Amino acid sequence: MINRVNIPTQHILKPQVTQNVQQPTVSESTKQFSTFLKDAISSVNNAQIKSDTLTTKMALGENVDLHNVMIESQKASVSLQATLEIRNKVIEAYQEVMRMQI
Repeated sequence: MINRVNIPTQHILKPQVTQNVQQPTVSESTKQFSTFLKDAISSVNNAQIKSDTLTTKMALGENVDLHNVMIESQKASVSLQATLEIRNKVIEAYQEVMRMQI
């Protein structure tokens, strides 16, 4: 026996109708992607710089917590590894597209 549940109609989601949403042009999309990529690489670079700065301060004997140095070092390492993996996947995808026959 199947139990049926009555759901009030005001709780049912209705599809939204989009009104005149203009799609970005190819050049706009390229600029947006370029900006996104530049910001992502800048973020990785900033993490590396912050890690290096804390490591240098610790090595010079300044008052820096060891756990903060290690956390920043791991953040920088993980972000760099992720960036390299993404780069490898992009290159692999590009090579796969170039191998396709038209």
